[in-house]
Amino acid sequence: MSQSPPAESAVREVLQQFPDPETGRSIVQLGQVPQCRVEDGRIAVTLGLTTWSAPLWEETCQELTALLKEKYPAAEVAVERVVHQRKPEKLGEIGLAAKTVIAVGSGKGGVGKSSIAAYLALGLARSGAQVGLLDADLYGPSIPHLLGSDQRPVMLADRIQPIVAEGLRVLSMGLLVPPGEAVIWRGPMLHSALTQFLRDTDWGELDYLIVDLPPGTGDVALSLSQLVPATGAVVVCTPQELALLDAVKAVKMFRQVKVEVWGMVENMSFFLCPNCQTRHEIFGSGGARKKAAELGVPFLGEVPLVPELRAEADAGRVRAALDHPQVRPYLEAICRRLVKNLSERNRQNPQLPTLTVLK
Repeated sequence: MSQSPPAESAVREVLQQFPDPETGRSIVQLGQVPQCRVEDGRIAVTLGLTTWSAPLWEETCQELTALLKEKYPAAEVAVERVVHQRKPEKLGEIGLAAKTVIAVGSGKGGVGKSSIAAYLALGLARSGAQVGLLDADLYGPSIPHLLGSDQRPVMLADRIQPIVAEGLRVLSMGLLVPPGEAVIWRGPMLHSALTQFLRDTDWGELDYLIVDLPPGTGDVALSLSQLVPATGAVVVCTPQELALLDAVKAVKMFRQVKVEVWGMVENMSFFLCPNCQTRHEIFGSGGARKKAAELGVPFLGEVPLVPELRAEADAGRVRAALDHPQVRPYLEAICRRLVKNLSERNRQNPQLPTLTVLK
């Protein structure tokens, strides 16, 4: 610790050791400290952070403030955040410009997988990240209904233009086929459609592409792992043992196709009575947390069962979950933990300045 007035060069040495949450590399080396002033016992730092790390902006600024206060307890410390632009590197042969691709899957239907995928996408976007949402559940697309959109994508210069809904860039088979029409395709056709959705769609530059997979352990997950090798997965389940058995199969399926599982989410974890505020564990509780620990998978959090959200989702207003006082803290925590886990991995294995996806 230093009690004497700090020198700017010494402060910059401290900043040199502070990692960028996206890449794990030094914020100084990556040009993310556009300004550092030390005068009259006051340290003023301008910290540039990318939109990829948006859920961690406040936490990161607090960490840097605490580090400088620890080194210079007598100094007044002010950290101002600005957005630092960093383009994503194009992924593989399909040329998808996304920093992180997150597949949301489950071992069975009926556990709220599509809702959780939408919650993740909306939560990340609301924090400030650039997010796309691909509904790869080609047999039973739910995302258009959850978002309340029937807008049809258009072609421009031989590229599919995703629609924009709730601040997300969205593409779904449900936006391309007439309402109520069934999609009856074999594996090769599914692979071809997914390739088009990834390669021939003008997604723009994304921090995150959330991919809502079909339930079970079928062809689409395998195709995604082949097309985008850097993909990671989030597995959704409910607390009861029967659902957990299928969730275990989903985890093992992802591992078999070389997709790292970045976390588990327990949906419908409990019911909080709006009248008496008593917690009722209708399907049991804590099963996913326990199973995640057994499998060596991070547990991202739980989402309560709230009847109003079912009604809002049926009405195409899934965004209401992020404003519901009983649900919003849980969803924000899940988004934050997911990005924090990815950030910690990059800190342990720093990425090159232009490479921000996990491998």
